[in-house]
Amino acid sequence: MAPSSAQAPGPPAGRPSLAGATGASRPGELPAVHDALVGVALPALAVSARHAQLTGAGLEGVYLSGRRLLSRCVLRVAGREPVPLQGRSTASDRADFLGVVRTPGDTGPDPGLTVERSREADGTERITLRSSAPRALRLPVEIVLGTDLADLGAVAAGRPGPELSASVHGTGLRWTAPDGSAAAVMADPPPTDSLAAAGLLRWEAELAPGGTFTLTLRVRGERAARHPSAGAGRPGGHIFADTAAEGDDPRLGELLAASTDDLRALLQRDPAHPADVHLAAGVPWRCGPVTAEALWAARMALPLGTRLAVTTLRALARTQLRGAGLESGRIPGPLRDAGPHLPPRCTGVEATLAFPVVLAEARRWGLPEQDLTELLPTAERCLEWLRGALDAGGFVQESGPAGPARAETQAHAHRAAVLGADLLDACGRPGGEAWRGWARALRDRFRDRFWLEDPHGGRPALARTPDGRLLPYLGGWAAHLLDTGLTAGGRPAPGLLDKSQTERLAGLLTSPAMDSGWGLRGLGTKEPGYNPFGHRSGAVRVHETAVGVAGLAAAGYEAEAAALLRGIVDAAAAFDHRLPEMYAGERRTSGSRPVPHPAACRPAAVAAAAPLHLLTVLIGVRPDAPGRTVSLHPLRSAPLGEVRLSGLRVAGEPFAARVGRLGLGMVEEAASGLQLGV
Repeated sequence: MAPSSAQAPGPPAGRPSLAGATGASRPGELPAVHDALVGVALPALAVSARHAQLTGAGLEGVYLSGRRLLSRCVLRVAGREPVPLQGRSTASDRADFLGVVRTPGDTGPDPGLTVERSREADGTERITLRSSAPRALRLPVEIVLGTDLADLGAVAAGRPGPELSASVHGTGLRWTAPDGSAAAVMADPPPTDSLAAAGLLRWEAELAPGGTFTLTLRVRGERAARHPSAGAGRPGGHIFADTAAEGDDPRLGELLAASTDDLRALLQRDPAHPADVHLAAGVPWRCGPVTAEALWAARMALPLGTRLAVTTLRALARTQLRGAGLESGRIPGPLRDAGPHLPPRCTGVEATLAFPVVLAEARRWGLPEQDLTELLPTAERCLEWLRGALDAGGFVQESGPAGPARAETQAHAHRAAVLGADLLDACGRPGGEAWRGWARALRDRFRDRFWLEDPHGGRPALARTPDGRLLPYLGGWAAHLLDTGLTAGGRPAPGLLDKSQTERLAGLLTSPAMDSGWGLRGLGTKEPGYNPFGHRSGAVRVHETAVGVAGLAAAGYEAEAAALLRGIVDAAAAFDHRLPEMYAGERRTSGSRPVPHPAACRPAAVAAAAPLHLLTVLIGVRPDAPGRTVSLHPLRSAPLGEVRLSGLRVAGEPFAARVGRLGLGMVEEAASGLQLGV
């Protein structure tokens, strides 16, 4: 994945290999960010070490639209750097730090001065010195500032360039790059002394016994030429409804609050169409144009309302290829890593097949008619592209005529055909029955030609080559085979696998080779090429696990779904309830914790949306707003005890439901006239 402010497609191999925390030294490597505190309020973000000092190491700094505005912010009090005691993220856009300083008059082991720092995503920092000394203190306070005004991609590649010379500017300092871009830091109160050559601001802090001294730094940037993100502003919080989870397990409320906080932080405006927003795929590496991941996340966030789905679909619709030819109707997208056994996958094909699915499911949740009318033609063109995308064997493949057909892509295609057919029927458009027949034929071919028989009941193949050879490697991708989508009455659509194949897959997904105890591995431990840190070769990807939980629950395998659900909830607690996009597939043992992936995005769109999806599955909400019904199909084992979920939106109105300790569901709030379905 190419790290940049405008998400370049990156090399065909997909996600680069990893580097250490001090920066990358070889092409394709990324600095480690797993232990960094990342504050996000796109297009701004701040990357801090837990000791609070910005030293310019690795990705540390304050960024705006992919440009590092501040790389150095080192505090000294009485000539000493504070001893760091605690650093933590307290919100998606803020990190708080606590340290102490021993003053010259301190006796014994107890420090007399506490240093509190709070840094926001836009670089605003509040520093408070709090004295416990019995006497008045007069202390020099110094802050050394600096920047290289480097692009995020250059910083990640270990080539940020030299620090720039500063000039005194107002109540702070200013730096200007050769291209005319500039950054400035303003201080309040104004410093008593400024030394541009050293990037130094200095105050004389006077603290009465038990008193405090506070100063505030504000960072601002200027672009020589208008950046695509400039002037777009932050999307409003009203995109999402305020939702809450309560019940026997208090972690669920914290998890949902952190997840919706992260979703809000990842919102970006379309610069050319400021009324439209979409989610960045992940911070810090993928904050550019709308992607398939943004669409999958918008699908999982439908319980919060349909607006995000509408604006994400609208942004993708503007990129759809038009005109004649086989490519007409496809949504373009970059190539991404598909693991050790396949060539890179085309995320544009994924987005093309997801488009009619998300539109159809948004309608079930209560999509306004005018939005459906606007977006339906794009969905029809996606289906037309699908009609012409089959290879000689009758399968969809996206790696060129000599490439294999991936099982996951067949699942996306089948879902698009089934839900697309319902969409066409509902809108009075022709072709619905033909698409249902198309889906039946694909099901028959897949069950016959993608299933590997063995003495244990068989398994689905990862892919099928043009000469008919099956690639047998089992991984988290198989969860998508159980993702059917919702049809009329909130009922799950027909599955790609038959009953016995579904039962076998349920057992495989929850086997020790696939379930790490923290979630599904991207590749099973018994498969060649397994790597617990491999993006698609063994790491736990939160999105795939959430898809697996939903698919298993819909197919009736509640014990298996509950096991995966508990693993994700337990893992989230170890990450302070802010799930990264992935973490290592190391086996869970007694007393262990999930191992972070050093280059994982956190927050990431699909990981932030996954807890909402999981809680919706736990409660069992299945809406059909056009049919004026909503049904509840909770996990009857109530694996997390009693749970109440409120603040959802069904048919455009607030919705709340509860599942009790006996697994019985109850609707507590719903739109007027909405009936309880079966």
